[in-house]
Amino acid sequence: MESSARSLPFYVIGHRNPDTDAICSAIGHAALLRATGEEDAVAARCGEVPPRTAWVLEQAGLPEPVLVTDVRPTAGMICHREVVQVEENDTFLDAYRQMLASGVRCVPVTGGNGGVIGILRYLDLLELLVPPGDATGLAVRTIEASLAKIAATLNAEVHGTPLPDEGFEERLITLVGASSQATIDRRLRKATEEGNIGRYLVVCGDRPVVHHYAIDHGARALLVTGGNQVDPEMIKLAEKRGVVILTVSHDTASSTALIRCSRSVRHVMETDFQKVSEQDAISVLRKGLAQSGQDLFPVVDPVSGSMVGVLSKSDFVDPPRTRIALVDHNEYAQAVRGIDECHIVEVIDHHRLAGDLVSREPIRFLNEPVGSTSTLVARKFAHRDLEPGRGVAMCLCAGIISDTLCLTSPTTTPLDRDMLEWLSNLAGIDPEAFKAEFFAVGSLLGSGSPDEILNADRKEFDDDGVRLTIAQVEELGLRAFEGRREALEAELDRLVAKHRYDLAVLAVTDIGKHDSLILAAGNPRMIAALPYERVDDRLYRAPGVVSRKKQIFPAVCHAIRRAR
Repeated sequence: MESSARSLPFYVIGHRNPDTDAICSAIGHAALLRATGEEDAVAARCGEVPPRTAWVLEQAGLPEPVLVTDVRPTAGMICHREVVQVEENDTFLDAYRQMLASGVRCVPVTGGNGGVIGILRYLDLLELLVPPGDATGLAVRTIEASLAKIAATLNAEVHGTPLPDEGFEERLITLVGASSQATIDRRLRKATEEGNIGRYLVVCGDRPVVHHYAIDHGARALLVTGGNQVDPEMIKLAEKRGVVILTVSHDTASSTALIRCSRSVRHVMETDFQKVSEQDAISVLRKGLAQSGQDLFPVVDPVSGSMVGVLSKSDFVDPPRTRIALVDHNEYAQAVRGIDECHIVEVIDHHRLAGDLVSREPIRFLNEPVGSTSTLVARKFAHRDLEPGRGVAMCLCAGIISDTLCLTSPTTTPLDRDMLEWLSNLAGIDPEAFKAEFFAVGSLLGSGSPDEILNADRKEFDDDGVRLTIAQVEELGLRAFEGRREALEAELDRLVAKHRYDLAVLAVTDIGKHDSLILAAGNPRMIAALPYERVDDRLYRAPGVVSRKKQIFPAVCHAIRRAR
């Protein structure tokens, strides 16, 4: 491995089922971070963009934030991308030189299509160099190799019969012609009688008689060492007998070692090995591979199967973490999946503190009782004497207008008013006209499915051990509600069963009249304790109620305590 992993992303992200404030404050804060030196900051979302928010982005001329559903570091994020690797037909010598130059003791082996087919360890190369022997020594002298690769490894000159293709491997028996001429002749005759003379590779130096024996008997090849030459008549005979002649400058001892080094690594690579997908979470891999005897793990593209990098066991010890800035929420229950495995750099929010957010290091934490997170982001621009661009300013305006119902919600503060005035001048919009167009976009009650209505802006809470969820949709008039009620009740019941909520609430808010209808499912005692004007056993009217944060959530929590 040569290079470390790519730098991990720095996401600025809102809560699940994001609303306009969550998406627009993420866009605004990411822009601020980039303007102040954090060039890698990227606005992200962990849910679909609501129709009204999509309209805002279209007006602002900005793309949707990137969709991120899991922020756990993955194998693809932290793997080493510049990989020392060998191909299955590379020789021992090629592989050894690469491993030696790079200081690695284990490399992946790729096949003809680029896929990983094996793992080669430094010690595996010893098997090519010194294979297990037997009583006769034949196993030690037998190699499976390509004559063309032997010639290339030894930088040999070729005479006699031409070499076969480089990819053609054959089983060869080496015979070093260091014995007496009579002994060599006897051994070659015996090989002829046994029918395997065509597999013999005879190695010798300046011994013309041995040259003649090898060629005359029809050995597969003759390797002449020490820079010695072969008689031209012997070369002609070799052409007739189909014998390859190689002449090299190396001495006999070096040549026999280099012959073994010309074998392909595929003969000793480990083919029973584990690969990991680049999408696999590191936390999952760490548990699954802790007891593995494998030291190096190829990381592959799950679709193409091609290798994108490698991981070693040491990479699992303290892997890098994705950096995250949370906006418009501060609790794990509402955050993107995997948040507990990330480095939370900053939190900007205007909701209650849930108490389950923890960090390894001190972080920047901004939480104030204002009407919108976009208000706080805008003030951070102002404090640094920076002005957001027109598109970002428009997004921040939309965040404030949506969360404060254009400054009419009880959550509105003087700071919301000041920031909206400043931003609207930068964006070139009239807040009241923008509000009218914004809320006129796509009625969820009129066209959305029950699932879309309940999940467009839904948050989960845990209040003293009670699991609850509150969804809210904002409409210009509530005429469409009655025709959708039955389907919405069924979807609420499904949510309660699926997530085991004690209480599930849908607030349908009329932003024109500043009233809401409250539809509930779950524990009957908790539903009955809701402090609103009761219509029937599941529906309530809530005049003047528009804010989930300041009005609905406190009332629901009070009902839960009353019902206990």
